[in-house]
Amino acid sequence: MKASGAPHLTLYSRAWCHLCEDMHAGLEPLARAFGATIEVVDVDTDPALVALYDELVPVLVCNGVELCRYRLDEARVRAALASHLA
Repeated sequence: MKASGAPHLTLYSRAWCHLCEDMHAGLEPLARAFGATIEVVDVDTDPALVALYDELVPVLVCNGVELCRYRLDEARVRAALASHLA
């Protein structure tokens, strides 16, 4: 069964984080290839997000499912995006 709508990726990040920048840069071509949207959320704008993700960023979530932390797991992201389109 095909999921409705384009896959939605949420990248929990912070402004001064080089790992966050690296994950976002690696994620952009994958998102384009699968027609996914990327929402970048700065955890430092919300105390609740800081409590959840503080030292874990970057954290990548696809449609509510956490895919990876710290470094982009390209294989897992590809699999999640492909399954969404199947």
